[in-house]
Amino acid sequence: MGAGGFSPKRLVRLREFLQRQVDSGFVPGVTAVLARHGDTYAETIGTLAFEGAGAQRHMAGDTICRMGSMSKPIVAACAMTLIEDCTLRLDEPVDALLPELADMSVLVDPDGPLDRTVPANRPITVRDLLDGTLGTGMVPAEPGTVPIADALATVRRTTPDEWLRRLGALPLVHQPGERWMYDTAADLTGVLIARATGTSVEVALRERICAPLGMRDTTFSVNAESLGRLATAYDRDTTATGEPVVEDAPDGRYSGPPAFESGGGGLVSTAEDYLTFAQALLAGGTYRGERVLSRPAVALMTSDQLTAEQRAVSGFWPGYFDALGWGYGMSVRTRRTHLGPSVGSYGWNGFYGTIWWNDPVEDLTALLVMQRAHASDPRLPLTQDFWTLVYQSIAD
Repeated sequence: MGAGGFSPKRLVRLREFLQRQVDSGFVPGVTAVLARHGDTYAETIGTLAFEGAGAQRHMAGDTICRMGSMSKPIVAACAMTLIEDCTLRLDEPVDALLPELADMSVLVDPDGPLDRTVPANRPITVRDLLDGTLGTGMVPAEPGTVPIADALATVRRTTPDEWLRRLGALPLVHQPGERWMYDTAADLTGVLIARATGTSVEVALRERICAPLGMRDTTFSVNAESLGRLATAYDRDTTATGEPVVEDAPDGRYSGPPAFESGGGGLVSTAEDYLTFAQALLAGGTYRGERVLSRPAVALMTSDQLTAEQRAVSGFWPGYFDALGWGYGMSVRTRRTHLGPSVGSYGWNGFYGTIWWNDPVEDLTALLVMQRAHASDPRLPLTQDFWTLVYQSIAD
């Protein structure tokens, strides 16, 4: 048995899995990190890009990557610091700070016309933003089939004020607290943080989470001195052979400050930085003697906040919440169904193939970092195999 209770022989299987992702041309580089019982196993394979200067630079723990929806847990943690100092209160309406969301109307039929509405039964609260039950969010639908989906698609993330004004002019899809809906709540949490602190989301994150934990590379853009460490993001070429094509280069979207700092998916970070954040949560809100959240606050945000009724009508597909719940900014495992995270584990995945979960039962943090769009869907063999290989390597 090796350090951290992992089997060195079985970790070879994980290393070979990572090597296959690079050798097959799926990604130019990948990083996996497992931390357990005070020990860390890290494996980095490949380079930052298939071509150009990035092809000459090896993937490393300080490689900067787009975190996508793994931004959500960090933003939720920042919001929890505001709850702890009583700047925000969980069950207080957001009307005072987000007046654009006051006195909302709600669709009579979620698939029906936008002018058939009723008044919201109650105001939207801070809790609704954190657990995703405010009543609006991602509505997957073919264009032209669901009016609210088409309307929401036109609400571009320009500036926070303009985005929120346009969002607030639309009806909610469901009554507040009725069901969980994805994504929009996290962006609203970011705007709420900015208005509550009188700063930007980035400044609030830096002061309350990143600086205390030493997370130097977790930001909404990459400065010129660090652009050489930003990996290229790829997507699948849907018009030809399916080979990867550049989705965002180092001199692209993240090379300058954005007009909209997206709490739902706008952060870049590194495996080293995100491991620090994850380990702080696993330790109950502290890292190397620095406390950023109380243990009860961490317990609240990492436990399932959805009711049975909400889980029954929510999710990305039917039955999605049969073995999962949702805390604040992250998913929570409620039933073990595969060789993977234990009941009570929590974490989330990102758009570009980034994956993070903490497993308190096993005292385990697991991270997978790459830059390939759509690569972390939990239904994909890649994601399923990663979790199988992580858990089969535990030897104690």
